[in-house]
Amino acid sequence: MDFKKILTPILSIIAFLALWEFIVWVNGWPNYVMASPSDLPAAYIRYWQLFLIDSWQTLWRTVAGLALAIVFGTFLGMVMGFSKTARDALYPLLVGFNAIPKATVVPVLALLFIGAHDFNTVLMAFMISFFPIAVSVGIGLSTLEPEYRDILGALGASKFTIFRKIALPKTLPEFFGALKVSVTLAFIGTNLVEIISPHGKGLGALFLSGQTNGDYPLMFAVLIALAFLGILLYYAVVALEKIFAGWAERQPG
Repeated sequence: MDFKKILTPILSIIAFLALWEFIVWVNGWPNYVMASPSDLPAAYIRYWQLFLIDSWQTLWRTVAGLALAIVFGTFLGMVMGFSKTARDALYPLLVGFNAIPKATVVPVLALLFIGAHDFNTVLMAFMISFFPIAVSVGIGLSTLEPEYRDILGALGASKFTIFRKIALPKTLPEFFGALKVSVTLAFIGTNLVEIISPHGKGLGALFLSGQTNGDYPLMFAVLIALAFLGILLYYAVVALEKIFAGWAERQPG
């Protein structure tokens, strides 16, 4: 086990928390202006049940939206990767859709699917996270060396076989790189709905409760909890990457 890889991020987190504590202390900010890390344990102890329940609510809806993004984004990337016509037709639509601030879409979803809070949240997590996956898979497939396709095609291989034997392994590094970005985007989508269209579920709703009551330690405790969940899901993707695309990792010289 490489302890350096484990120790380095832990030390960076401790340094960040220490710097945060120092900045609050130097400026003499009370916790109703800027909470410090030392203010957060009391919030976690007081609201531990809410943190457990709401963290699960946020996590499962984020993962569900991300799973949909993986399926749809991979399919769309395959279509664009294997067809230049589809790529030329879909890219402007994808770029335009991705440029729309997703916060403006939340009220639209709330009106279209009244009362379907879980569906709206999963849908927003999906909408905000599929773009990097679709683009990375599309680019990975479109840059596949044509001689590979020609040789396998001449041997009678189907497009699916070409994809499975050549294109898929080549695309995996780009796919996992995009998936790491999509993980954080999915959390943003989930919390947009939880905060802008509150329904009493998820860490976003708990953050809004802290804001309403002027409980700044609770608000910052929610932000740290969100960061923790994001890191957890990110390293889950890293673990999958090592299993399926570990061969692509190059050690620095």
